[in-house]
Amino acid sequence: MSTAVANPPPGFALDINDLQIQEAAIRIQASYRGHRSRKELREKGPPKILQPLKDVVLLEGSAAKLECRVSAFPDPFIVWAKDGTQLKDGLKYRYVFEDPDVVALVVRDGSLADLGQYTVTIKNTFGLATGSACIIVEAPAKVIKGPDNLKVVTGATVVLKAEIAGEPPPDVGWLKDGEDIEEDDRVFYDIGDTTSILTIKNAQHSDAGKYEVFVENNLGIDQSVARVDVL
Repeated sequence: MSTAVANPPPGFALDINDLQIQEAAIRIQASYRGHRSRKELREKGPPKILQPLKDVVLLEGSAAKLECRVSAFPDPFIVWAKDGTQLKDGLKYRYVFEDPDVVALVVRDGSLADLGQYTVTIKNTFGLATGSACIIVEAPAKVIKGPDNLKVVTGATVVLKAEIAGEPPPDVGWLKDGEDIEEDDRVFYDIGDTTSILTIKNAQHSDAGKYEVFVENNLGIDQSVARVDVL
């Protein structure tokens, strides 16, 4: 048994072949699509970090790359910074954009000065996202500048200074004529971040000899020698 379809009330009949009706329908569809597109952009457009940055190890003299996977539409503006200072794209720091959604920073000619926290800022008209990671620099222990040869008179104070470097920070020691120096109130040495200083108070003739400073970490060993004469 078929069901009869009621006719529309007078004045409510629509002719779908009418050009004005078709144009109105197109405008409604376009408006809906535009609203949906704007809604999708608000939801999907703001930058997101899909795969975060990870800490990397940089060997002295080599290069390292920090990278993360992102999502953003329209394409975002990227800024990299180290310890809060913006880095310029150039020979030392290279901004890299890898298709389709990976951004990276390449740090060349690694040195101890590159150790620090790096931040990427991803920004477009819908918002921004940030991520951070550290570059951990490793460098062999090194005596940058060894102590100078000295000639002093009896009773004087001898100061032997060495400039040192290395990451991890190196172990430091001093020797006299090949033997470890036994520290006391008169003969002692201090170790700083970048220097080590050996002090000999009230120098005696027995203090004359060859003094050696050595540094060592898991990446290397270095040493330097100086001669002290007591007159």
